[in-house]
Amino acid sequence: MKTTSNHILKTAFAAFVALSLGACTGQEFQISGNISEAKDSVLYLDHMSLNGPVAIDSVRLGDDGSFKFSGQAPEAPEFYRLRIARQIVNIAIDSTEQITVKASYPNMSAGYEVSGSDECAKIKELALMQMQLQAQINAIAQAPDLGAEAVEDSVDRVVAAYKENVREKYIFREPMKAYAYFALFQTVRLGYASALLFNPRSSEQDVKVFAAVATSWDNFYPGTERVANLHNIAIEGMKNVRIVKASQEQAIDPSKISYSGVIDIALPDNKGIVQHLNKMGGKVVLLDFHVFATNESMARIMQLRELYNKYHAQGLEIFQVSLDPDEHFWKTSTAALPWICVRDERGIDSPYLTSYNVQGLPTFFLVNRSNSLHKRDAQIKDLEAEIRSLL
Repeated sequence: MKTTSNHILKTAFAAFVALSLGACTGQEFQISGNISEAKDSVLYLDHMSLNGPVAIDSVRLGDDGSFKFSGQAPEAPEFYRLRIARQIVNIAIDSTEQITVKASYPNMSAGYEVSGSDECAKIKELALMQMQLQAQINAIAQAPDLGAEAVEDSVDRVVAAYKENVREKYIFREPMKAYAYFALFQTVRLGYASALLFNPRSSEQDVKVFAAVATSWDNFYPGTERVANLHNIAIEGMKNVRIVKASQEQAIDPSKISYSGVIDIALPDNKGIVQHLNKMGGKVVLLDFHVFATNESMARIMQLRELYNKYHAQGLEIFQVSLDPDEHFWKTSTAALPWICVRDERGIDSPYLTSYNVQGLPTFFLVNRSNSLHKRDAQIKDLEAEIRSLL
C-alpha cells in the first residue's frame, strides 16, 4: 500500500472511524443478547466518538451471559461496540432499533450472530472480510520464498482487490448507509504499523470514495458533525493529493542522497543540534517515525530501549523522527532517551513522510552498515533477529 497517514484521520488509527454523537430524538434504542462462556467477564458498551472509544455502560455477565443495554436514539446513525477485553462486536444504531447479539467468548469478534439490523449484518460482513484480508497479508509476509519486493507487490494486489470489492459492493452501492461510513475507516496492519485501507492522503481515488459518502450523508443527515467531518476529510484529501502530485513531479535534490541512495534526514535533536541520517555510516540504524503523544508510545519506547540496551555496543543506533506538534512535550518525553531524537515541526506535512513512503504511524526502517536502506517494518517478521543479522 503506497499511502501516507493524515492528521484528520489520526483518531481513526486507534479505532476504525471518526464519529460524533448526534442529536437525540428522546426515544431509546436497545441492544441485548447473550455471550456464552463469559461468566464473570465485564461486557462494555463503547460509543465510538470523534476522540475514540468512550465506555458508556457495562455489565458483569452471569451464568447465562445475558445482557441488555439501552440509550437515547440518535437522529443520525451512530456507532458503538460491545467489548470484552480485545474481543469486539461493532454495532450501528439508527433511530429506535432493537438489536440482538449472540456470541461465545473468547471468539465473539468472528463468531457472533446479529439480528434486528441490516446495517449491523453488513458491518459484520465487512469485519469478517477485513479479518480474512489481514490473514492473507500475514501469510504473504511470512512466506519464506518471497523477497521484499515480491511481498510488497503481493500485499498491494490483495489490498487493491479488497478495496475494489468494498468500494463497488458496499460503499458506492449505498453510500448513505452506516456500513458505507464504517467501510471508509477500516484498517490493516502492516508489520508494526496500522494503515487505513481508504486513505485520501495520497490517493485521488480514495478521496473520491470519501467525497461520495460525504455527499450522500449530506443529503440524508444535513448539519450533523459526522457529515462535517467527512467533508473536512475529503477537502483536506484533495489538497494533500495536489501536494503529493507536485512533490512527485519534482526531482529529489541530489545533495540529500548519500552515495548509497539513502535519502538524508537533517533535523534538530532535543538539544538543538542538527543530526544527519546519512552520517550514520558504519552503524546499523533503526530509523523510527514516531508520535509521542499517542497511547501506544510508551510501549514502543520500552521496546526500543530494550533493543538499544542489548545491541548499541555492537553497533546499533536509533534515529527517531518525531512528528509531535508540541515541542515542549516532545523535549520532555525524550530528555532521558539515549539515542538520537529529532523532530520535524511540520508534523504530518513533513516531506520525509513522502520521501520514505510512510504508510502509517509509527513506522520504522532498518539501514545497514553501508548506509543503505535494508527493509521497512512490513517486510520484517522478527525485528531483533533482523538487527542481529546486520550487526
